[in-house]
Amino acid sequence: MKRALGILLLLAVQAVSAQAEDYRLAPRQIAADVWLLEGANADFAPDNGCNIINTAFIDTGDGVVVINTGPSRRYGEQQRRAIASVTAAPVRLVLNLNLHPDYFFGNQAYADVGASALAGTIAGAQREGPAYADNLYRMCGDWMRDTEPAPPRHELTPGKRTIGRHTLELIRMDGHTPDDLVVLDRGAGIVFAGGVAFRERVPTTPHADIRHWLASLDRLQALQRDSGARLLIPSHGPALSSADAIAQTRGYLHWLDARMTEAASQGRDLAEVIAMPVPEEYARWGAMPAEYLRNVTHLYPAYEEAALKH
Repeated sequence: MKRALGILLLLAVQAVSAQAEDYRLAPRQIAADVWLLEGANADFAPDNGCNIINTAFIDTGDGVVVINTGPSRRYGEQQRRAIASVTAAPVRLVLNLNLHPDYFFGNQAYADVGASALAGTIAGAQREGPAYADNLYRMCGDWMRDTEPAPPRHELTPGKRTIGRHTLELIRMDGHTPDDLVVLDRGAGIVFAGGVAFRERVPTTPHADIRHWLASLDRLQALQRDSGARLLIPSHGPALSSADAIAQTRGYLHWLDARMTEAASQGRDLAEVIAMPVPEEYARWGAMPAEYLRNVTHLYPAYEEAALKH
């Protein structure tokens, strides 16, 4: 009798846990054949299950294209069920737009397809996957259960790729990471900007090269203008806000670069830079102050070194 009660209690706990770890993914149609799954505008945390990324899928008429697979195996599995709630079409192509963990940690759910990415993203995911897993398990606990790094398997060549009714333009940029994939669906009028542009959210910088990133923002702006795309979907921040993600990201990077250049020329140490006030516009953005602290910690030593050389 006691054993039976113990088993029932265990099953009840597991059921409650499974319900608690529900991302509640709700596909939102943003164009013909195109759906968005929007993440929290925040830092990684247990209360959002580390789901801070905007993912999407396209029902092309000849299979589904998935754009980013989220921060965990659980997310990938729930994402795949969300896709199945909209279309019975099989998943044909899975795209990871860069090497950061929330872009590819859901790949386990697509093992039968295998994810695709640029060469630098594949190499980076292979190299850094275990460290990412350690960090996400520490920050988000049970949401990560059974998640293992599953780097993309198929290398992409930039260019046009037609699948069913949709022609996707796969465009390589860099600066946010060494290989940033941007996807233009010209027919749907959508640019999937990945991590090149952030909207109302502090940009992440562990792999950033600010000079290259600013050049990519210029290219992204020209791409949106010349294509006539009506929507630009960033991987982080409110996906459908009217705020100009390109201008916001450019402005923040210029400000961050100027702040650190001036601080280094004045001989300020890292602790002093961290303690400096942030403009009100940026203070309201998602993931502030945690992401700003990481920005400065990642980048400031190089500014100090450059100042010492001068």
